[in-house]
Amino acid sequence: MTTTTTAITNIPSLVTNDPALGEGPLGLVEDAALVLEGETVAWVGPAAKAPQADETYDAEGRAAIPGFVDSHSHLLFAGDRTKEFNARMEGRPYEAGGIRTTVAATRAATDAELEANVTHYLREALLQGTTTFETKSGYGLTTEDESRALRIAARHTDEVTFLGAHIVSPDLADDPAAYVALVTGEMLDACAPHARWVDVFCEKGAFDGDQARAILTAGKAKGLHPRVHANQLSYGPGVQLAVELDAASADHCTHLTDADVDALANSGTVATLLPGAEFSTRAEWPDARRLLDAGATVALSTDCNPGSSFTSSVPFCIALAVRDMGMTPDEALWAATAGGAAALRRTDVGRLTPGARADLALLDAPSHVHLAYRPGVPLVSGVWRRGTRVR
Repeated sequence: MTTTTTAITNIPSLVTNDPALGEGPLGLVEDAALVLEGETVAWVGPAAKAPQADETYDAEGRAAIPGFVDSHSHLLFAGDRTKEFNARMEGRPYEAGGIRTTVAATRAATDAELEANVTHYLREALLQGTTTFETKSGYGLTTEDESRALRIAARHTDEVTFLGAHIVSPDLADDPAAYVALVTGEMLDACAPHARWVDVFCEKGAFDGDQARAILTAGKAKGLHPRVHANQLSYGPGVQLAVELDAASADHCTHLTDADVDALANSGTVATLLPGAEFSTRAEWPDARRLLDAGATVALSTDCNPGSSFTSSVPFCIALAVRDMGMTPDEALWAATAGGAAALRRTDVGRLTPGARADLALLDAPSHVHLAYRPGVPLVSGVWRRGTRVR
């Protein structure tokens, strides 16, 4: 049985994220084409040199980019926190304890309701160009509720993260040590078979450095690789702990010392920045320029969650990163594609190169720069995932 090939032609600007294939770090190819074969990219290059294919799709002058890789989201939840957001906009600050509102709603939801919710938000993200996504538990905080969230998530993505250590469960609010014992024991045993990653919110009001280390180390012993919610609300040990344990990513990275920046720049841990959270909480912006100039690998992600960043739009986060975090449009796009792939330790996504997964988006614009140049405009007009056109 032969596999059908499809040539996508008439692309004025194609981002490959491979400098060997085109200009600059984005590997930009002008007047380009690419050929898909099954679920993978078979060929990319100048349109004049494109090989014959079984089928042809005319991009009609629209730029092509790799599908976005959203490496940090919280989609297994029920309810919303409109009242909390409204109060915060009136001047009350965000605190980690707001998560408890979502915990109560999520525990009360049925499996079908949680499934419908995650499906809705994933479809919303896909139509905006996100073709790879990570998502977490963290709104159940009991063994049963955390494991069911992960089982549901695993039906939709391979990038599933156990976040039983989101906050101390309200059930054990007066005994954090007992909750850490639960997370590293019975809960981890039930959740590990359904996850790839283990995460912890290392922050005042959540888990300190010693608690976080115990949780991440226990997860590693069960075959889960660490990620860390680090240095979001204040300076703390999260980034250093992430680097120490070879975490794939330290996420948020808003409050960094020079030592934190140096540690990230000299490690394999990606600094994942989540500007939707700063936008929604009116908090200080992460300094992407400082990290990039130091040589750290930076990713951009949505942090889609009902409390502090209720957006599924990577293009929106790109616009914020360029406007308020010191990134260029090229850097922001790379961070939202190849950077996200690095944060998931993936080499098959986040790029359009021969052998990579055929995930791409067409923009109703001649260049990827329009993602920042025209903020808020729904520019994604075509999406392919695993070689299948889904929009």
